Amino acid sequence: INTNYFIQTNLRMVKFDVRQLRYLSREEFRCLVALEMGMKNHETCPSELIASIANLRHGGCFKILRDLVQYKLIRYDHKNGIRGYHLTYAGYDYLALRSLCNQDVVYAIGNKIGVGKESDIYMAATEDDTQYVLKLHRLGRICFRKVKEKRDYLRKRKNASWLYLSRLAAEREFSFLKALHDRGYPVPEPMSCNRHAIVMSLIQGYPLSQVKTITNTAKVYSKLMQLIVRLAQMGLIHGDFNEFNLMIDDDERITVIDLPQMISTSHINAEYYFNRDVECIRTWFKKRYNFDSDDRPYLSDIVCDAKVDVEMKASGYSRELNDAFEDLTLTKQDEGPSEEEEDSDSSISAEEEYEDEEVESIGNCGQDIEEGKQQEEDSADESEDEEEEKSGENDEESEESGDEDARPNNKDYLPYRDRKSAKEVAKKATHTFAVKKQSNLSRDEIKKKVRDLEAKKRVKQRRVKKGEKFYLNREKRQAANEIKGADAWF
Repeated sequence: INTNYFIQTNLRMVKFDVRQLRYLSREEFRCLVALEMGMKNHETCPSELIASIANLRHGGCFKILRDLVQYKLIRYDHKNGIRGYHLTYAGYDYLALRSLCNQDVVYAIGNKIGVGKESDIYMAATEDDTQYVLKLHRLGRICFRKVKEKRDYLRKRKNASWLYLSRLAAEREFSFLKALHDRGYPVPEPMSCNRHAIVMSLIQGYPLSQVKTITNTAKVYSKLMQLIVRLAQMGLIHGDFNEFNLMIDDDERITVIDLPQMISTSHINAEYYFNRDVECIRTWFKKRYNFDSDDRPYLSDIVCDAKVDVEMKASGYSRELNDAFEDLTLTKQDEGPSEEEEDSDSSISAEEEYEDEEVESIGNCGQDIEEGKQQEEDSADESEDEEEEKSGENDEESEESGDEDARPNNKDYLPYRDRKSAKEVAKKATHTFAVKKQSNLSRDEIKKKVRDLEAKKRVKQRRVKKGEKFYLNREKRQAANEIKGADAWF
């Protein structure tokens, strides 16, 4: 009886029971995936939408959803008259574990070995009994609700669910782990990542917060300071470099964990976070091991060798740094250009000068064509006035008409130009070389005009009464007003 009670209390404390995972059917997982897809743009997803995404019958889908509610994988909610379902962390865990099992990364789940304000850590194993660590990000706990203020997972977005934030945190930590492990930095080896779950190698060590004595205190202290400097040389700052995120083994080798909050050295508050990491180590060694040292690094003295923050798009990196990094990767780091390159540069500059001359000549041609067009129009008006004065001389007109009949048709011979064709050519030429006039308004004035237009639209929308936004409601209201007006006459 005592053993059963002990097992039940432990399961209640862990709140992560994977025994139901092996009994879930394909249709139930299909409903879970459909609910996950529906939650991209729905806070509570209605059952009709889940059935349409899962491509199941409405009745069958309703039964499956009822069973999933009993398993506490989803939750039924009816806030503000909107009825629907949404995923819980248990259902999100099942989706991540199923995909990891299909990838042959995880075969078994063990005990919980760590708890934090942002994640839970469990033991995991493969089919050949290789042990790994499974980290499940769980943002949204009461002890740490200011995620949007302390982290920039959303970047330009404003609202998102806790599940989506946990997924972004896991993806960022996995990318940092992979980048640092490839460069030989002492971090756990990342194996796989899916949704909010990360699988990494198991470290045979202890948290520094649980270690009471160290044989070589000065050596460990210098190692920790070197690790902080190595991160800064890569363009990164840990941001939470303390005794809880450092693992040490029996040989006093150190491993750094918990990386989703890392920032760039180009961050506005980079120096503050760097000094905070250094002071955390100094105060801990002074408090626990009675070791005090004045040797400490400064961010201004460190030169960045590799821009890992730009590659990983860490918090605080700027677009200018990204452009500079791309230019450095594309250009060759040579001492000086060769003779062939100088010849090519001179030829390129000559071509550019020739193109500039062509552009200027084209602009002059456009101006000449416009002036010719105006002159031709003036001459046409003068010729029309002269013809009206000489309208009485019919003999000369008959002779001219006879001469025109005797002449061959000029349209058969090129180049041909008469009054109409000259005007058309001038119109075409001026159209092709027309220059658009730029507005004299500045960018701020244009933004102000756009904001004023948007404000006017909002005022018009506010004038519409509540419930009248749809066409049918407006029609019903008009009909009701007509009926009321008709009753007044009786």
